[in-house]
Amino acid sequence: TVRLTTAQALVRFLANQYSERDGQEQRLIPGVWGIFGHGNVAGVGQALLQAARTGEADLPYYLARNEQGMVHAAVAFAKMRDRLQAFVCTASTGPGSTNMITGAALATTNRLPVLLLPSDMFATRVADPVLQQLEDARAGDVSVNDAFRPVSKYFDRVSRPEQLVSAALAAMRVLTDPVETGAVTLCLPQDVQAQAYDWPVEFFRRRVWRVGRPLPEPDALRRAADVVRGARRPLIVAGGGVVYSGAGEALRSFAEATGIPVADTHAGKGALAWDHPCAVGGVGSTGTSAANALAAEADVVIGVGTRYSDFTTASHTVFACPDVRFVNLNVARLDAVKHSAEPVV
Repeated sequence: TVRLTTAQALVRFLANQYSERDGQEQRLIPGVWGIFGHGNVAGVGQALLQAARTGEADLPYYLARNEQGMVHAAVAFAKMRDRLQAFVCTASTGPGSTNMITGAALATTNRLPVLLLPSDMFATRVADPVLQQLEDARAGDVSVNDAFRPVSKYFDRVSRPEQLVSAALAAMRVLTDPVETGAVTLCLPQDVQAQAYDWPVEFFRRRVWRVGRPLPEPDALRRAADVVRGARRPLIVAGGGVVYSGAGEALRSFAEATGIPVADTHAGKGALAWDHPCAVGGVGSTGTSAANALAAEADVVIGVGTRYSDFTTASHTVFACPDVRFVNLNVARLDAVKHSAEPVV
């Protein structure tokens, strides 16, 4: 075992996490955005400073000036890295942490990974109420950080050092799962951050989280192909999943082989080059006249990696053919079955 504080252990753990897809490995957690104050300066702040000065853990720190802004920056980074890397964001107790909630909602809504480490009230409660602590008359274990629960894909409060092991591993699992990814929140009580514990060395080993490519069920693929073969006016809607999975070349080949026009969502921009003969631009509320005219007449819509937001569907008005059918290809069954589609997961 090795004796470290909870914050030191977390920093060392995060520095040894990697993701891999198609044989390409990269650091899963390349750095930390943070604002330090009441609650995390003597915990996560001290641990990051020690790591930088001693080289015990390679986890760069980046100074932020606005909590919401740093989460938005982290989300943008994850998007540009095709969800294979995720930044950490940490903030102090109270409003410093709640300022990150909007960014958490953005990440979870758009299925983009970010790890949030909001400081929390003392686990021992001996100092209650501390500065900016919410006092809930109905429950003694509630803090403002509970507001992260509905906008997080995984939420945990590490109220004892040894709980960090299972919580940290669960966090990495969600961050690297294309279906489940979004904001991951690990609340860190300020006293627990600085509490020492004898950690198993195994916790700090180099871990590679592999992002696989699940194959569709043959029968589902056959049913989807039958629908597409019967189409007279098909349209492809390319979403962010095409970009994140690196499937642009496969989409281009399919479009060229079939001649089916390709519209895109906001997240799907770049899935097919704008000047490709099959590209018809954005679809929906902010779409092009060409894409929306094709959408209005389409008898089969092939949704690839899209969650069909209201902008894409123009609030369910853009696909106007009375007998329109959908075939949806997606890693998430939630999205694959939308519009009563023939799903290909």
